[in-house]
Amino acid sequence: MEHWLKMRAQLSGEKTALYFEGKSFSFAEVYETARAFAMRLSALGIKKRDFVGLLGQNDAATYFWIHALGLLGAVPVFLNNRLSASEMNYQLADSGAEYCLFQDDFSEKAADLNVSVQSFSALEALSGAAFTEMDLDLADVASLMYTSGTTGKPKGVLQTFGNHFFSATASMLNFGFQKERDAWLCVVPIFHISGLSILMRSLIYGMPVYLERKFDVENVASKLESGEVTHVSVVLTMLKRLLDRDQEVLVHPNLRVVLLGGSAAPASVVSDSLERGFPLVQSFGMTETASQVVSLAPEEARAKIGSSGRILFPSELKIVKQNETDRDGEIWIKGPTVFAGYLHNEEATKEAFSDGYFKTGDIGYLDQDGYLFVSERRSDLIISGGENVYPTEVEHVFLSFPEISEAAVVGEPDSEWGEIPVAHLVKRSEISEAEIFQRLKKQLAAFKIPKRLVFHETLPRTASGKIQRHKLKTK
Repeated sequence: MEHWLKMRAQLSGEKTALYFEGKSFSFAEVYETARAFAMRLSALGIKKRDFVGLLGQNDAATYFWIHALGLLGAVPVFLNNRLSASEMNYQLADSGAEYCLFQDDFSEKAADLNVSVQSFSALEALSGAAFTEMDLDLADVASLMYTSGTTGKPKGVLQTFGNHFFSATASMLNFGFQKERDAWLCVVPIFHISGLSILMRSLIYGMPVYLERKFDVENVASKLESGEVTHVSVVLTMLKRLLDRDQEVLVHPNLRVVLLGGSAAPASVVSDSLERGFPLVQSFGMTETASQVVSLAPEEARAKIGSSGRILFPSELKIVKQNETDRDGEIWIKGPTVFAGYLHNEEATKEAFSDGYFKTGDIGYLDQDGYLFVSERRSDLIISGGENVYPTEVEHVFLSFPEISEAAVVGEPDSEWGEIPVAHLVKRSEISEAEIFQRLKKQLAAFKIPKRLVFHETLPRTASGKIQRHKLKTK
């Protein structure tokens, strides 16, 4: 089939594809601009199936270069712009990329990269060369993203066009689609699957994207109140900032979905969101599943607080327990959104799959109605004196304290208990350790209560907003 951008330009050329900083671009304009950009890449010798580093940000230029690479059939290697040059060099070397395109703001980092680097401004000054637009096959690799590397070296996740197509289809079957109204606000990074999946849905649905450079609570509140957007993807920290805004956000009736990813929200946050009119939808997904693969329908959010929802059509989910009497087990996923494998890493790919299922490494359970409740990542589970301590459960208790704004619980080695839980906290207002422990004793079993509290100005996070627990652990 023809590339989705070309098809969309033919079918919906006059319809708006992108809004960015007061400017709008139709699908026809996006196609013509991306095609002109692709000609410049062709002049460099970049061709189909080449892996090409892309160091960008949430802006129109990065958006166009993503589509330009797609028209060529080259595979963008999405680089997290918060990484060090050393970390980027590992990913570029592992992928075999010979070029890296970079947004001019990152020239200092680009200077330390061990490949041929090309700034966006320099590329735009090049003369173009003719190229053959790719014929798209669902089995072709569309994008490469590296896992965060919380255990060992990051692994390159091969995402196919089929993965993106079925992810977008599953999302539409769950949320529905209103052709003349729907628009998705993108405040999550487009170099992560949460952001890239919005761009893919835009092409597949023929839907406009409102792209923001970063999450700004006032800008986002304005968009949610205006009725311009119907969907927005957020992580927990973003949602909490909207709820904590001095002036309450008056959500417009056009807003149908506030899709929460990254981590589960405490029940109090879910209840507060729904009471204030936020159509909050919790979900579960990974880089390896091309975004959400489990989600609640909006009308189920209140009845199933704490759940990530049910598996989206047509994927499959099962819980694999160590003992039949256990409530929790590892979450396994099978279906067309599951990635093609880890690049240049057959051993890791083999270990990640069993009987056609992807072993997510996350722990959870299904209730009697088939709704998934995610308990923890296996690597974050704390086993203290033979008892399982789920950090997320303890963190949610801390976050119910009005004086605490951020919380992360990690395990530390202990000669007596094997591991002990330690809490890393950011305070919103003053509270004593004695008061914290007094409250914890009323809400948690003794073995779950952290043995030590560590206070910080901020906690380390990924670009998508997830707390990096591994950076808090004692080596």
